Amino acid sequence: MKTLRDTWLVFQRHMLLLTRSPLSILLGVAQPVVYLALFAPLLKPALSSMGADSMTDAYRIYVPGMLVALALGGGLYVGFGLLAELASGVIERARVTPVSRAALLLGRALRDVVVLVVQAAIIIVLAMPLGLFVHVQDLLLAYALLALITLSSSAVSYGIALKVSDPNALGQVVNNIAQPLMLLSGTLLPLALAPLWLRRVSDWNPFSRAVVGMRALFAGHTGDASVWQSISLLAAVAVLALAWSARLFARSVR
Repeated sequence: MKTLRDTWLVFQRHMLLLTRSPLSILLGVAQPVVYLALFAPLLKPALSSMGADSMTDAYRIYVPGMLVALALGGGLYVGFGLLAELASGVIERARVTPVSRAALLLGRALRDVVVLVVQAAIIIVLAMPLGLFVHVQDLLLAYALLALITLSSSAVSYGIALKVSDPNALGQVVNNIAQPLMLLSGTLLPLALAPLWLRRVSDWNPFSRAVVGMRALFAGHTGDASVWQSISLLAAVAVLALAWSARLFARSVR
């Protein structure tokens, strides 16, 4: 109960800070919006072999992948904010408070989920005039999947930040993790277009399962096995990532 109460307090504090700088949310979707406008129109011919007969079909395949990339990439870079708090002494002052060390992580991670939800909503609204449509129940499950991806990636980013304690090192480590994960997830183009060896390698990437599940939801196939398999798999990944990062918080913030 104490951890939940402390998590809520930490979450409120970070949400208050977020409302003071809402521009960061808009800046976070700037690049996806550019891809949506300038890259997605190229996809109809490329995806015709997968049954994309119209731009609506192309956006239904592209937008879910882009949202997974946003959740994965955005989460992996939040560690820079933690490093800034470490440098300014905010985390140091937390040591003298009775707040739960796990709450310091969970409150931040939940703030990251809220940011992702807002950014995803902006992208979906912008894509709707282009023909994208998704049922409410499918959209809610898609948000649940994106939340699990964000919890996983942000927890890993905070853990790496505590390990390296250096912005330059964090940037290099995150880049080396994010790029192969995204390329092996099929976020830009479906991995069904990839050679067999690349598909076999991507089978080991849990985020490639998430992309498949998201595309099934946006296609209206709620009962597809990939949906529940991806949610179950990402839930397990999120629990492991949060447990690892919370342990590092407990050790680092005493």
